[in-house]
Order: sequence, then structure tokens, then C-alpha cells
Amino acid sequence: MPPSTYREVRLATRPGRDLRPEHFEIAEVPLRAPAAGEVLVRNLVLRIGAVTRTLMADAHGLPMASYEPGRPLRGSALGEVVAAPGTALRPGDQVRHDLGWQQYATLPAANVRRIDPARWPDPAASLSQGFAGWLAVDRVARIRCGDTVLVTGAAGGVGCVAAQFARLRGAGRLVGTTGSRWKADFLRRELGFDAVLVRGEGPMEEQLRAAAPEGIDVLVDTVGGDQFQAALALARRHARLVVVGALSGQAAGGTRSHVALDTLALCSRGITVSGLSATDHRASAERWEEEFSAGLRDGTLTFPHVRLSGIDQAPGALLDLLAGRHLGTVLVEPT
Repeated sequence: MPPSTYREVRLATRPGRDLRPEHFEIAEVPLRAPAAGEVLVRNLVLRIGAVTRTLMADAHGLPMASYEPGRPLRGSALGEVVAAPGTALRPGDQVRHDLGWQQYATLPAANVRRIDPARWPDPAASLSQGFAGWLAVDRVARIRCGDTVLVTGAAGGVGCVAAQFARLRGAGRLVGTTGSRWKADFLRRELGFDAVLVRGEGPMEEQLRAAAPEGIDVLVDTVGGDQFQAALALARRHARLVVVGALSGQAAGGTRSHVALDTLALCSRGITVSGLSATDHRASAERWEEEFSAGLRDGTLTFPHVRLSGIDQAPGALLDLLAGRHLGTVLVEPT
């Protein structure tokens, strides 16, 4: 029997530049039984992402609707069906949906997607943020054998996966950026990076010039700012620069990320710059899951992540993610 109440994490007030614990509220609310065509889901794992910080702003032009103070936060979650009257779902089915940050969710059956646990060594890997990285490597940059590839924010949930697929697609030299020396050591040791640039250990362009003296062919950018500008300065003829995030602005609550763009360099060197949103490529999601899960099963791919326990850990997990204290995808089990 499900409980009569559950806990959810709400946005208490909109933050300014600094996000703090008092901007969150954990509330206990009644559990609503599903009507016909709805599904009651017990959430097993929530994914914490930087986009949550962006959506706390009251701004136009964001990728999704902003959060409202007093209302629960949203995010990807893996859960188990408790009840689903009038639908094809059965109790015990595992499903994905977007009402994370709470222990239970009641939502229309059309808004959940059944997950096959047999496909995944760990079903939580179905929450990987790597879809955007896979798209950047496979569908946009179209990496060629021998390419020099730069992945910014390489220790994040997108960067970790993008780098592995870049190598599988034939990258000749793999360079990453990150915010700390211990992450750089992990990336070289566990994911096979040839060089990793560390923010704060010198100007980014100088570090990149030393790591890739002949320039780069592909950029998968999750950070923006001076890291994007360094990549543009070192971009070779016909380089493909793919922007999938802007963590340098998101971490401080920004909803814009500005860089100086040398348009003459784009023309003279035939450089392409592409912005990528995974929501525009949902038709490719099944192919991504097939390839990612197969790689996890045969050991050619890994799913770097951290997993925390307790719904009360979710606010701190976001704060730590934004501060660069975690590596890979950040997950919370909302027990």
C-alpha cells in the first residue's frame, strides 16, 4: 500500500546570483490516487541537472517553463508504477518521466515512458545526460578518424559520455577541460583523455595551445565563456563547434552566456558553430539508448555518476554540482 503522504522539494523563493539552502523547501503533501488514464509512480532515482538552476529565474526564452515559488521542482526521474487504471501499464513496470524532486508522482500515462530493465545493467543509467553528448558527436560534428576533439566540462554528465563516443568514432587526440586536478586525473586514467586542461591553472587558450599545438577539429562545449573562445582561437579549417550547454553562466544563475565571436575567422577557416538542444532530436532517443546500453553491457562504455540517498539530499546535490564537487551524472534516491 502506498503511503497517504509523500515529500517533495519546492522552490521557496527565487534566488539572486547566489543559490543557498534557504531557497528550497521540503514539504509533505497528500498522495493523490490516479484517475483513469493516469499513473501513480514511486520514484526510485532522480537526476540533478544544472538546468534546474537556470529554470529558477523568472526569464523569457528559457528551454522550459520557469519554476514557480511554492511549487515543486521538476526533473528527470526513474520510477516504479504503483497503479495505472485504464492504461497498458502494470504495477512494477519501470518508467521514466519529468516529475522528479519528489517521492511519488501522479501524472497522465502519456507522460511516462516504459523502461526495459533487461536492457540496462543499472536502470539508473537510463537517466544519463549523455544523449546530448552522443548527438553532438554522432549527428552534428560527425567525427572523422584522426580528429582532435575538445570536450569542455569533460567531467560532467554530458562530457563524460561525449568523450567516450568521440573515441569510439575515431578521435585521434582527446582533450578535455575541468575544474580540479583530481577530476583531470580521473579523466586521463579512466576515460583515456590525452590531455586535460584545469580551470585556474593558467589562461585557457595557452593551456589548449600546449595540449593541441596543431589545433582542434571538433568542440563539444558544455561550458561557454573563455573555454569556447579558446576553442575558436585554435579551431582548424573546417572545424565543427557544437554548443550543448553554458555552465559558466548557469552556475551563477545566468540565463545568458555571451562570448566575442570572430565571424571573419568562421568565414576564412570554414568553421561551423551549431547550437544543440536534445529536445529537438527525440526521434533519435531510441537509437541512442540502444547504443549506450549495449556499450554498458559489453564494457566498451561506462556511466560515471554519483548516487546520494534521501530526498533531503537533493538541494545540496544541486549546490555541489554547480560548485563542481561531483563527477558525472548526479543521482538522488528519494527514500
